[in-house]
Amino acid sequence: MSQMYVSLSHQAAASKWGEGATLSFTSDGAIIHLLSEHLGDQLRTVQKMARKLSNQGISAIQLAGGSWDLEFCWSFQQGYFTAKQTGQVDFPVLDDSAQKEFDARLKTVNWARQIINQGPAQLYPQRLCQQAAELLQSLAPEHVTYQVIEGDALLEHQYVGIYEVGRGSDKAPAMLQLDYNPTSNADEPVAAALVGKGITFDSGGYSLKPSSGMDTMKSDMGGAATLTAALGLAISRGLNKRVKLFLCCAENLVSGNAFKLGDVITYRNGKTVEILNTDAEGRLVLADGLLCASDTQAPLIIDAATLTGAAKVALGRDFNAVLGFDQELVHQALSAATAEHELAWSLPLEHWHKDRLSSAFADMANVHAGEGNPGASTAAAFLSNFVRTPEQGWLHFDLSGSYQKSASDLWSTGGKGHGVRTISRLLTELA
Repeated sequence: MSQMYVSLSHQAAASKWGEGATLSFTSDGAIIHLLSEHLGDQLRTVQKMARKLSNQGISAIQLAGGSWDLEFCWSFQQGYFTAKQTGQVDFPVLDDSAQKEFDARLKTVNWARQIINQGPAQLYPQRLCQQAAELLQSLAPEHVTYQVIEGDALLEHQYVGIYEVGRGSDKAPAMLQLDYNPTSNADEPVAAALVGKGITFDSGGYSLKPSSGMDTMKSDMGGAATLTAALGLAISRGLNKRVKLFLCCAENLVSGNAFKLGDVITYRNGKTVEILNTDAEGRLVLADGLLCASDTQAPLIIDAATLTGAAKVALGRDFNAVLGFDQELVHQALSAATAEHELAWSLPLEHWHKDRLSSAFADMANVHAGEGNPGASTAAAFLSNFVRTPEQGWLHFDLSGSYQKSASDLWSTGGKGHGVRTISRLLTELA
C-alpha cells in the first residue's frame, strides 16, 4: 500500500488552492499550512486537516519533515482516529520523553475512545469493571489491587443507588473498587479518590427516552472510561501517590423489576431521595461512589460523568463542564485543561442550588421539578450531599465533550477521550 506523505509548513499555500487554504497537495503528498502564530490554532488546524484526510479515505499516511513534535503528532492522531480504525499513520520517532508520553496517550486515550464506542451487548457493567481493572493492572501490575461488587452483594454493602438503578436489567449492576498504591505501604494515606459514572446503557427507565435521545446511550459510561484512562495516563507519567478509583456501573432499563417514579431510596449516610425522574440515574449511582470516596479521607475527590443534557446545551460538545464549591480547585482544573490543550469551562454551583431539589416525601428529590431548572448545577448540588466536605477538595466534571454524536470538522463520530489529559494532570500535580 502506497503512503501519502504529510508535512507541515508555516508558509501560505499557493493561490491556486484558494485564499487562506490550510491544505494543499504536491506530487509527493499533502502540506498542512499553519497560518496562525497561536499554538492552539495551529493544533486545531492539524486536527482538522487530519480529519479531512481521513474523510477522503486516505488509509496510509506518513508524517514527514522535521516539524512534527509531540503535540502536532497527537493532534493529527486525534483527528485521524475513527471508530472503525481503518487507516494507518506512521509517526516520526520523537525524543525519548516525548515518545514515552505519546505512547502513553495512545494506550490510555485510545482505550477510552474504543471502550466508549463498544455496544451495550459487548460492554455491560461487570465487563466494564473488568476491562478498566485490566488496563490499570497492565500499567502497574505490582501496585494495583481491586475488587468488583455486583448484584445482591451491593445491598450487603448498602450501595443502594447502583443497585436500584441496575435492578431492571438481567445484567447485574456492579461497582469497581480499585486501589493504586505505588508505595506498597498498606497504611499510606489516599491522596485522591476518583468516582466515575458507568451506565453502560441508559434507556431512561420509566422516564423513557425517545429513540433520538437513546441512540448514543452506550456512551453513558464516559465518566468511568475517562477517569480510568486518566489514572492510567497519570501512572504512565510517573504518579507516585496513592489513588483509589470507584466505578459505579449499571444498565438503566425498563422491566417489572425496574425502579419507578415515586420510589424513595435511603443511602447509607441516612439521606433519603425521592425518584421523580428515572432518567436522572447517574447522580443516584455516583452517590454511592462519593460516599466510598469520602470514607478514604482523601484530600481530593474528583467525579466525572456524562451527567446532564443541560451541560451540553450550555457548552456544546467542545467543552467539558467543571463545577465545585472550591473555586481555587476549579481554577486549577481549568488551568490543567489549558496546559493539556483541552477545553473546559466552569458552570455555577451555589449552596442554594440544593434548595431546588425539595421533596414532600424525602430529604430531597433526584431532580428539580419546577421551571428554569439549572440542570447541571442542581445535579452537582445533589452530588454534594454525598461528599463529606464538599466545600473543599471536591471537583465535579460534567463531560459534555467526551462523545461526538455526529462527526465534526475535528472529531469522528463516537468517543473522544476529551478530559483524560486534564484529569491526569490534576493527579500528577498532587502535592
